Amino acid sequence: MIELIRTNEVVTLSLAQSLMKDAGIHCLVADQAMSIMEGSLGLLQRRLLVEEDRADEARSILRDAGLEAELRP
Repeated sequence: MIELIRTNEVVTLSLAQSLMKDAGIHCLVADQAMSIMEGSLGLLQRRLLVEEDRADEARSILRDAGLEAELRP
């Protein structure tokens, strides 16, 4: 899986997940449990991962939705 977004913004992650679901792209939010365990310090960011073969399509969808600034290189 390829990391597309790394953030503490739950709204951004929720939007990205919803866009992936609508496009039929399987995604995973990693480090969710670790972020909860560390409390609200914001040290551990959550990561949005998608299947490698659909990463380009997912990036395009996220750009079109205005999330380009959130994308990892």
